[in-house]
Amino acid sequence: MRKILMLLSVLFLCCLMAYGQEKDTAFENANSAYNAGQFEKAVILYKEILEGGYHSAELYFNLANSFYRLNQVGESIFYFEKAKQLRPNDEDINLNSTFAQNMAIDAVEVLPKSQVTQLQESTIELLPQDGWAYFIILLTWLLVLFWGLYLWNKVPLIKRTFFLITLFLGMLLIGSLSIAVIKFADNAETTYGILFNEKIEVWTEPNSRAEFLFSLHEGTKVQMLDQLQEWQKIRIANGSEGWIKNSKVRSLKDFK
Repeated sequence: MRKILMLLSVLFLCCLMAYGQEKDTAFENANSAYNAGQFEKAVILYKEILEGGYHSAELYFNLANSFYRLNQVGESIFYFEKAKQLRPNDEDINLNSTFAQNMAIDAVEVLPKSQVTQLQESTIELLPQDGWAYFIILLTWLLVLFWGLYLWNKVPLIKRTFFLITLFLGMLLIGSLSIAVIKFADNAETTYGILFNEKIEVWTEPNSRAEFLFSLHEGTKVQMLDQLQEWQKIRIANGSEGWIKNSKVRSLKDFK
C-alpha cells in the first residue's frame, strides 16, 4: 500500500511539473510573438493559456498590451482592469492602464473621496483577496508559535516580550480578518464591467420614453447595479446613474 501511495505521489508530481513546463513554454511563445510585433498571434496564444485555466497579473497585463497595440480599446482596458484586480498597486499596470483609458472617448471624472475613504480603500487594496488570505494564515502560525514560546519560557522578561508580541499579532490578525471580510463582501456585492458598445444612450428609466441623460462609448468602466429584461442600470465613476438597453457590458468577475 505504501508503495502504491508513493507511486501515485510521484506520478502527481510529474504531472504538475509537465503542466508547469507546458505553461511556461506557451507563455514564452506568446511573449516571443509580442516582441516580434505579431500582436494578433500573441493575443491568440495568451488566450489559449487563459482557456487552459491559468490566470495571473502578468498574463492579463501582456494580453492587455497586445490589444493596446492593436488599438482595441475595450479589450485593452478590460484586461488591464483584470490585471489590477490581482495586483492593484503595480506601477507598470496602472501606468499602461492610464494610457489605454486615454484612448477611450469618454473622459469620466472620478467622484472626489474624503481622506478617510481614501485611507480605507488604500488599506483594503494593499493586497488582493488571496493575498489577505495568505497573510492571515501566516499571522495565525506566528500567533500560535509565539503563544507557545510565551507558555514554555520561564524567564520573566523574555516571557513578557513574547506576550507583547503575541498580543500585537492577535490585534493584527483581528484587523486583517476584518479587512478580508470587508473586501470579500465588497467584491461579492459590487460588480464592475467594461462597456463594449461603440456608442450607447443612457436613460433615467428602463424605457425609451424616459428622459435621455448622456451617451457612453466603448471602453468605459461602469458599475452594474440592476437589470430588467434587456435594460441594465449602471453607474459611472463620477456618480451618474442611468439605464442602458441591449448593452454589451463584460463583467470583470468573468474569468476571461
